[in-house]
Amino acid sequence: MGKWLARLTALGVALVLAAPVTAAQAADPATTGKKTVRIGSIQSVDSMNPFLAVRLIAGQLQRWTYMFLTAPDPKTLKPGPDLAESWESSDDGLTWTFKIRQAKWSDGQPVTAHDAAWTFNKIMTDDAAKTGNGPAVENFETVTATDDRTLVIKTKAPQASMLSNPIPIVPKHIWEKVGDMATFENETYPAVTNGAYIPIEHKKDNYVKLKANPDYWQGKPKIDELQVIFYENPEAAIAGLKKGDIDLIGRLAAPQFEAGAGDPNIVQWNTPGRRAAYLQINHGATTSDDKEIGDGHPALKDPKVRQAIHHAIDKQALVDQVQNGLAVPANGSIVPPMYTDFFWEATGADKISFDLAKANQILDEAGYKKGDDGVRTMPDGKRKLEMRFSIHTDTPTEDKLAQFLTGWFKEIGITLTTRKLDSNKFTEETGSTALFDIAISGWSVNPDPEEVLATHLCSRRPTPTGEGGGTESFYCDKQYEDLYQSQLKELDATKRADMIKQMQQRLYTDAPVIAIYYPNNLELYRKDRITSITPIPAGKQGEGILYGGASGYPMITLDAPAVATGASAEGGGSNTGMIIGIAAAAVVVLGVGGFLLSRRRKTTSDERE
Repeated sequence: MGKWLARLTALGVALVLAAPVTAAQAADPATTGKKTVRIGSIQSVDSMNPFLAVRLIAGQLQRWTYMFLTAPDPKTLKPGPDLAESWESSDDGLTWTFKIRQAKWSDGQPVTAHDAAWTFNKIMTDDAAKTGNGPAVENFETVTATDDRTLVIKTKAPQASMLSNPIPIVPKHIWEKVGDMATFENETYPAVTNGAYIPIEHKKDNYVKLKANPDYWQGKPKIDELQVIFYENPEAAIAGLKKGDIDLIGRLAAPQFEAGAGDPNIVQWNTPGRRAAYLQINHGATTSDDKEIGDGHPALKDPKVRQAIHHAIDKQALVDQVQNGLAVPANGSIVPPMYTDFFWEATGADKISFDLAKANQILDEAGYKKGDDGVRTMPDGKRKLEMRFSIHTDTPTEDKLAQFLTGWFKEIGITLTTRKLDSNKFTEETGSTALFDIAISGWSVNPDPEEVLATHLCSRRPTPTGEGGGTESFYCDKQYEDLYQSQLKELDATKRADMIKQMQQRLYTDAPVIAIYYPNNLELYRKDRITSITPIPAGKQGEGILYGGASGYPMITLDAPAVATGASAEGGGSNTGMIIGIAAAAVVVLGVGGFLLSRRRKTTSDERE
């Protein structure tokens, strides 16, 4: 999936220089005689421990290697069977009973309901185990296995998102032996898993190797080995793709995607995406006990100022000039249009259009007067509207975004100064310390958007000591909170969707975040190496995600030609370059969520799920 530790994590993990790695080191199909597919990633794995991992790439690996209670249906994205064959809920919505399928762990031991019960209870009772997916069990009262095939979850209140639980189920007989969860990295190989692939090797910040699981319940994958090779930046990864060192790379920005044009062996995959990119506004950050933190500009506490800023953003121009037309202007909020059931878009009088005259009028009427230098001051005249815009170091699209915003804001009397931060610093300053005014942010949204909605709850703010959190906006609004609690309990799908749309409308109007565009899903792959792959959602022409979707299904459908031992492969063994582990933000994010900071959150550099 992905600020949820993630900020901490969905963004936060130190950059680590690693030794050069070659394609041969990771595994060259030219010398193995296997069907091997290699995926490029500019984000390295933070942990192979699913209780601790918060980076988006770690979330993808979990989808490929573990089973979950349910998984998105490949065609509809609605919850479908995975570890649970079937389920039912009580009339009051408080008790869920899951029938667990008969399956085996990769060490031959049977998978049972006791594994699932142990996994959930570990997260409910161990603070370290909460790191990756803690919020997903916050509403659980008890979890018990009444026998090997039956799992019963009792909740404190009805939970409409129960069938979208993001927690991978681990083997109790392995994990109950772990002493300190906070320090356990789970790097004994082959790992014991029950998904489509089994981790067999991991060189930190360089690569992860997985082999097909012959006992996977949907059948053994068509390829023998799946590898993820980590690169310093997208340009290096694309160079590797062109040389044949890797076979696929996803989550690209427009310039990198367009670099794949003209190569007869490379397919450009451009489809609707699951991300929303937005501006995070420091509207007066507070901790969970309502104490102010950070140094956000006081003018941003005024909804009129945030509304004026919104009117000063030409979203279509950003799509055209920053995203090269490969995005959709965000005339809505944090759920992208690919999720038609939950997508909300402002219309008529509710729509905030690009209108510099309107923005100036709002600020004039609110008492923010322009000085001789054209810069406005606070109504009391004591401070100018001079603000910072936090972006990531070495991210050209964010540089370009900053240039446009700086020009437009100048037209309405606001001076905007760009601050470039590395991933760790960005995570820290836009997270628990709130040392920012406006920042680039974003999230990759799951088919059920509850996780990203939860990042704007009062409870997601950090504690007085700076712990916990998972907030994307430091938002704390009663109307939003009430709607969240109502949708959580509403089991009627249509009524719940309407509440979720009302939540997005509240975010759009009050503007703790301002959605700017929904980036397309941009991927490149070699058609001489990948002979077939099914996107998710499957079945609709021109839609679907290959890598980075809300399900591991595409990697189960992969096929590639086998290469005989001793044959030469284009690019095999060439140096992929110095690798740097990028802090995940997560994701987006997804973050990464109360899943501590970053699981599914996504910014341009540090993506959460």
